[in-house]
Amino acid sequence: MSGSRPKALKAYGALPGADARVDLGAAADGDWRPKLVATDLDGTLLNSAGEVSARTRAALEACWDAGIPVVGVTGRGPRLLDSVREALDGRGIAVLAQGGYVVDLERDDVLRTVALPRDHAMRVIEAIEAVAGELIMAVEDAAEQAEAHGPLRVQHGFEWPYPEPAHLLPKHQVLPPGAVLKVFLRSSHLGQDELLARAQRVVDPADAEVTHAGLGFIEVLPPGITKATGLAVALERHGVGFGDVLVFGDMPNDLPMFGAVVQAGGRAVAVANAHPAVRSATPHVTHGHDAEGVAHYLEAVLGV
Repeated sequence: MSGSRPKALKAYGALPGADARVDLGAAADGDWRPKLVATDLDGTLLNSAGEVSARTRAALEACWDAGIPVVGVTGRGPRLLDSVREALDGRGIAVLAQGGYVVDLERDDVLRTVALPRDHAMRVIEAIEAVAGELIMAVEDAAEQAEAHGPLRVQHGFEWPYPEPAHLLPKHQVLPPGAVLKVFLRSSHLGQDELLARAQRVVDPADAEVTHAGLGFIEVLPPGITKATGLAVALERHGVGFGDVLVFGDMPNDLPMFGAVVQAGGRAVAVANAHPAVRSATPHVTHGHDAEGVAHYLEAVLGV
């Protein structure tokens, strides 16, 4: 795994002045208090430098001091586990790979890894290309821990956003012989929202999950793998239900866990720089990631 800090990923971008319209009064209303906090990392907990600010770190400490676990729920794969561990101060459970890889950071124990067979992945890719045209591909193949130390498999021209080692390959060699955690697909002429919409029209959730994290490409995951199902693994370990969760996020890949939390009576909070689909999924909005929105909201909820 690369020892380099991943570069910060571009946030979706809120409308000018959006932070000024955020009202955190509802955060402290009533007697509701979470038993667990779940948060996305890039574009949510982390600022544009890819770091946890001092104020945000203090807010996380306040949660831990109050006996409230904090679970990081990210699309980052196991090759970037060190960066996830750093963001969460090596504490608790982290959900990676959009829910396909769950690890206890304190015990270095992998609690879940779910992969997509190669032939299955190929069928899904072909179905998406039939409605979107030829796509550029990369693969997260670290379904086994040992593979997380090898280079990522990336097709020439993919423009991978992290400075981790990459094995540049022609397209027909990108998929490995074995199963994969997920496949990344980028179009040279379609934006991520349009590409995702087309993929969702032709991919049955029984065959694969498709989503995007605001990085310019979509992701193909094993069926049933979402941030919600990954978070469920952490909740079971903590003995906490979705209804007692406070969750933060910014991108379409966060929508499944938003839905699970809201349906159960918990609280989902979008940062001001969130994707419009995420902003419309909840009435609760905090400041943007560069304005320490997660910290602001936690301070209001905890009264610190």
